[in-house]
Amino acid sequence: MGTCPYCQSVTYTGDTICYSCGRILANIRSDKFAMEQQFHRGSLDTTFKMTKKPTKGGVVQTHTGRAVNIMKNRRNRTRHLVLLFLVAFIMLAPQVRENLFEKWAPGIQEYLMLIPAQYHLYDNEATYTLEREVVVFNSNSVGWLYEDIVIPTDVESLYGHDSDFRYTNGDLPSNTTTIQKIQSVNLVFSDSSGFYEDFISIPTDGSTLSFEDKIVTSNGHYAWWPGYGADNLSCHVGNCVKVELHLQPGESAIFSLQVTLTSTSYSWWDDSFRVDSRVAGIDEGINVENSGDFDDIALRGGGQRTQEFTSANWYDRGTQGGVAHGYAINSQVDIVESTAALISSDLPEGLQDNAYAYARAAFDYLHAHVTYDKNAPNPARSGPLCLEESTGDCDEQTNAFLSLLRAKGIPGWYVFGALTDTKYDYWEAHGWGYILLPMSDSWCNERDIELDSCFVEASVDVVNNKWLLHTPNAYIAWIEEPDSTGSLLNSYYSPGKYSSNGLERWPPSYSTLGDVDESGGKHQVKSLAENLR
Repeated sequence: MGTCPYCQSVTYTGDTICYSCGRILANIRSDKFAMEQQFHRGSLDTTFKMTKKPTKGGVVQTHTGRAVNIMKNRRNRTRHLVLLFLVAFIMLAPQVRENLFEKWAPGIQEYLMLIPAQYHLYDNEATYTLEREVVVFNSNSVGWLYEDIVIPTDVESLYGHDSDFRYTNGDLPSNTTTIQKIQSVNLVFSDSSGFYEDFISIPTDGSTLSFEDKIVTSNGHYAWWPGYGADNLSCHVGNCVKVELHLQPGESAIFSLQVTLTSTSYSWWDDSFRVDSRVAGIDEGINVENSGDFDDIALRGGGQRTQEFTSANWYDRGTQGGVAHGYAINSQVDIVESTAALISSDLPEGLQDNAYAYARAAFDYLHAHVTYDKNAPNPARSGPLCLEESTGDCDEQTNAFLSLLRAKGIPGWYVFGALTDTKYDYWEAHGWGYILLPMSDSWCNERDIELDSCFVEASVDVVNNKWLLHTPNAYIAWIEEPDSTGSLLNSYYSPGKYSSNGLERWPPSYSTLGDVDESGGKHQVKSLAENLR
């Protein structure tokens, strides 16, 4: 026997939920139900190193002093009502129970399955400093290296837009949530001994520094941030820091980008059972009931995302060693078309054209039928090949997911960065996706929301079970931008070049510098397919 730490009601040993207030009893649950963050490396950069372990903790107040109400009751009331329903249900006549069960069984069944389901535990908000470090050694003649390092930016909940929705009744639009706020960016040069040689503060306001005005380090290396352009002295992806190294035989250099940021959990998913009420975004999120159909997609956002990110074939990886690697995303091959048809055919009646239902079913299909491959090839498998071989890493499963989306005209594009475990001890480069989903006309009209603005643009990480969810342990370096040629993606994957005669460049490693402020509390994300019926 014990007591619930939230409402002080009596509980029994082994209970995972308080049947009075509906709270998850994380402090007295069995450890067999906890599952650490799946930590899946990708084919971008694959090295990692151990970092300092964070020491700070807390549950009720953010680093900004904003109070967090850990007893916020919208979700708890829903759970409580379900439990009351179960008690009342038992006392009803058999015929009444049968009729009610037929109507409400799917929701009740899913709720009961969630109680023992495995879960990930994420911060609601965290502030930390991430270091991306590159080591270069020159063993022969005079060597050189040129490299672009993307400067990260603030990321809003509706990426690229000033507000979530625009209203038809004259009300001011709601402000977006900043899911990634960059506090500072610094470039550090050091020698092989690890002592800092030069420390350069990089502006985050988009201002530039030309090559003519470049900074020259004490060892003769160059740094400048010129903005985007086509020439070799400009950035080829977006805003970046350009580094130019000059090394004599036997010399080495280390350069690192140190980014201090605040990252906030955000859910574009409105689900009373699945999403913690403290996670921002849920009240204006999407679900199967308020989702629009495939035809609504082109009527949202001026059809811009439809034009930019629904082409059947995308990102031709070219030929290496006489082998043509083809398109990373390809929705016009048999395996993708047949898989898309299978997913659609398994949807409940009336949901075959529901954009949310199909996207979620594709997400769950990959979880059920594609294993994670920690030794994925380079170049990464295409989406079709990932489906055919039923295995893939983060890049490859993202290719498969985006291929399945584009088979139905749902816009999907890439996001790149780094991912750490939930203790911020280990980092690796990571790739996942962004998608657009429309709300239904009726849902928008009831709220006086202009149809053109009534949609979500949301993060989806297939291999780490993050459905329409951003969490602080995911660092966003760059979100794919419109590009008819694919040159931006090529530039991101190949950020520079260096002399081939004796110069070695190790892949970037990532680490957390210092402590992590996790005082915003934590929430659970259950690992369970959604019941769309």
